[in-house]
Amino acid sequence: MELNSNTIFFKLKKHVATVDWKLLAFLILFLNVKIGVKIFAIVLIYLLEFDFKFGFKFKKSTLPLFYPIIIGIAVINRVISINNNQLNYNLVFFTGVIFWLLCILALHQIKLAVNRNEPGVIHRTVLVFFALNAAVSIFNLLSIIMEIHTVNPYLYQGQYQKYFIGTGDYIRGLTFDISTTNAVINAFGVIYFLVKKHAPMALLCMAVLLLTGSNAVDLMLMAILLLLFIFKTSKDQKSLIVVCILFWVVFILKVSPQNNEYVLKLYAKAFHHELPAKPVVSIPARPVTGSLDNSQDPEAQKRKIAQLYLDSLYRLTIKNKTSTITTTAAPVEDKHFIPGPDIDSKPFQHVDTSTSESLTLLNFISAHKANLPFSKNKDQQETLPGKLIAIAQTEHFLKTHPQKLLTGDGVGNFSSKTAFRATGLGFAGKYPPRFAYISGDFLTGHLDIYLNFFSRADGLHSLVNSPNSVYDQLLGEYGLIGLGAFLIYYLGYFLRDYKKLTYGIPLLMMMAGAFLLEYWFEQLSVVVLFELLLLVNMKEASSLKTEDNGNQ
Repeated sequence: MELNSNTIFFKLKKHVATVDWKLLAFLILFLNVKIGVKIFAIVLIYLLEFDFKFGFKFKKSTLPLFYPIIIGIAVINRVISINNNQLNYNLVFFTGVIFWLLCILALHQIKLAVNRNEPGVIHRTVLVFFALNAAVSIFNLLSIIMEIHTVNPYLYQGQYQKYFIGTGDYIRGLTFDISTTNAVINAFGVIYFLVKKHAPMALLCMAVLLLTGSNAVDLMLMAILLLLFIFKTSKDQKSLIVVCILFWVVFILKVSPQNNEYVLKLYAKAFHHELPAKPVVSIPARPVTGSLDNSQDPEAQKRKIAQLYLDSLYRLTIKNKTSTITTTAAPVEDKHFIPGPDIDSKPFQHVDTSTSESLTLLNFISAHKANLPFSKNKDQQETLPGKLIAIAQTEHFLKTHPQKLLTGDGVGNFSSKTAFRATGLGFAGKYPPRFAYISGDFLTGHLDIYLNFFSRADGLHSLVNSPNSVYDQLLGEYGLIGLGAFLIYYLGYFLRDYKKLTYGIPLLMMMAGAFLLEYWFEQLSVVVLFELLLLVNMKEASSLKTEDNGNQ
């Protein structure tokens, strides 16, 4: 017995020793939604691993040159710009630059962790991170189930549809950030563990991804999985891909069919395609006059039971008359019919409530109508999703402002989380109101788009209607030079040994797609995880290259 205990302890100690707990703690803290926690993570990791040798070089740079180039463009724009609101804009400028510096500081520590560990240690650390994230996500789901006493909250329409199609918004995982963050993290996990041939973790990440209800991320991942299925997977991996796709199909057909309808509506809106109308069957309503009441006398209860029974027969008769399928009537059981909840009643219908955020947006629109061509027209129905309108706006801006084509409009002046934060409206993070700053280009552009959709009904509060996008940010605020730096010195940095990369290529494709959805660099979340996984794959590729040279 003592021998067995010692053996278990030895194995446990061995497993604990093969995880980089410092890296794991940094990931958990830095990916947390709170900016204060992120800064604490940076301070803590640099106290534990004091190293500021970033190694930026034009040839074989240790870290991507993209980051210092972007900061350089920001400084140039600040020097050449003429801004009347100097104090307020200076704060915006420094806020934007600080976000880029935090990206560098985080990436440097990730690089140090990869350098000091074997790939196997990083793999086990990453596995623990994804397992913890899945555990918290499942806890999020179980909390909802315990609250509503229903196994499938994605079909639950009670509480004014508090959950229902929006259930995924509450599956936030370990970061406590928006569900899109959790979705992208798990999409990374599916790809990583699929290529690593770790089926249980790949399926677990796939399940959590589906729980977040992020249609955009789901579709991106499905496209990547299909490419992997066709071009670069073994027989076992192909089987795993098929299972993942089946998970997705079952989810959209059985677990959350309304998400499927939502995607079809967005497709129809984006491509001006009319969906076939659903046939409507009108059933005459006959009110149920009440339910059983224990306070009634026995005779009154008998009369009520008889009345409810007749009402149930009436509804059954009407339903059979409207049905086009002839069925054999089942014998009526000799028991009383107690009607269930009426899903057409008010508690089961969605109600657009005026939250403090929406009221703030509406008040802002009212005060700035002259400069808001989209959002000032409340009754106007947009024919395109906000994301596409934002792309068109960026293109139009650069065409009409050729002097800003190369270096952009400057930090916080066109499209970024910093620009949204600096409005002082509170929906992109806290910012001192007395230092609020809103550029005219941002006000009449991407902010107007956001106000137009997110001040309206809840159904319009979607990723596809958000102007947030890294590509818009780079083009609008850093110009063609900024976008070029991203392509050459960021993506190019990770593609240096692209022929040797395994999961790195599909991960890069996933990240490139995700950059359409948010200002991920300023979010200080999924980009760090992406960079960690790519750096590990690059180290594995480098090891293979060294082995090949040695064999020669």
